[in-house]
Amino acid sequence: MTVNGFEPGESGGGPAECDGKYHGDKDLLVALSSGWYSGGRRCQRAIRITSARTGRSVEARVVDECKFPARLMQDALGLDTSVGEVPVTWSDA
Repeated sequence: MTVNGFEPGESGGGPAECDGKYHGDKDLLVALSSGWYSGGRRCQRAIRITSARTGRSVEARVVDECKFPARLMQDALGLDTSVGEVPVTWSDA
């Protein structure tokens, strides 16, 4: 997992693929890799993301392809993203 923002000018790039909108950093959102994104079939669906280190989990809404969750999720999962990528698992909620 890497952490990106979905607000204008943040590391998430342009507007979200699923709805063409920007989203605030307080929303629990996720962008999935192309294979899991499935051509948009998971758009707006909830998925559960679990930290492999802490065991904590959150539900997030799929809004984009290729990038990963917004900053709020790192706090909810207790992740230290300063180490770069962190191990997580996810499943459909």
